[in-house]
Amino acid sequence: MNYYNEIKQELLNNEIYKKVKDYSKNRSDLTTYYNVGKILNEAGKHYGKSIIKEYSIKLTKELNVKYSVRILYKMVKYYNYINQKVPTVSAKLTWSHYDELLKLNDINKINYYIKIADVQNLSVRELRIKIRNSEYERLDDKT
Repeated sequence: MNYYNEIKQELLNNEIYKKVKDYSKNRSDLTTYYNVGKILNEAGKHYGKSIIKEYSIKLTKELNVKYSVRILYKMVKYYNYINQKVPTVSAKLTWSHYDELLKLNDINKINYYIKIADVQNLSVRELRIKIRNSEYERLDDKT
């Protein structure tokens, strides 16, 4: 299995999809980053975590888009989070929303903020403020 080519193809398909259907861009981003995270997770099992650094360099050079090691690790974290812990992924939330949420370590807290961001249609900035103000910690019932 050629993990690098799979990742490259996912990212190229996403770029094409973005240009064709801009209105579905967010869903495409989330799906792409989930798929890339899944492939990187599998590649890491076979080749070790250093493969992410190698792929970062190759993808950046070949696709002319900066895919830093940090971003690729975030995709793996997103995949692991979604794959194991989230009942539903909201299509209303963007990659930037999830990027903020993945900084949190408490799954209940993350799920709470996903729910309110979805229901209240929060921007990333508004979500960040709620997290910074520790809204979750002030809840009486955290279920």
